[in-house]
This record gives sequence, C-alpha cells and structure tokens, in this order.
Amino acid sequence: MLMKTGEYWHCTNPGCHCRVHVEYSGQYPGGNPRCVCGGLLKKDYAPPVFKYLNFLRVEEPVLNRRDPREE
Repeated sequence: MLMKTGEYWHCTNPGCHCRVHVEYSGQYPGGNPRCVCGGLLKKDYAPPVFKYLNFLRVEEPVLNRRDPREE
C-alpha cells in the first residue's frame, strides 16, 4: 500500500481511535499498514471535488426588497 506525504490514516479498532499523519511517502509491503494495537489502518475519507463543473453553478437570485416607506 502506498502512503503519501500529508495523508491521514485512522485505526479501525474501536477501542484505539489512533490517527496517524504521514510525513514521508513510502511503500508498505502487503495490504494496509497496522497500528501499534494490531488493528488495520485505513485512509481518512475525502469526498470527491468536481472543480470542472463549477461553471454550471448558478448563483442564488437576489430577492427584491421593498422599502417599508412605500407601503
């Protein structure tokens, strides 16, 4: 498993809740790396960001405000 600099990994053991910040990129032999407690480490989930569709976003319309003195 490839671990990249800047990634965060968390322990899947519910009793541990360890969180690891990777400082140096490297290859871990085999599957996922293990925590000091023996549980598997998994990458934190980051939802996908679709920047190329930003031009489709429509701004919210500005509501017309009436002056209370006109009533």
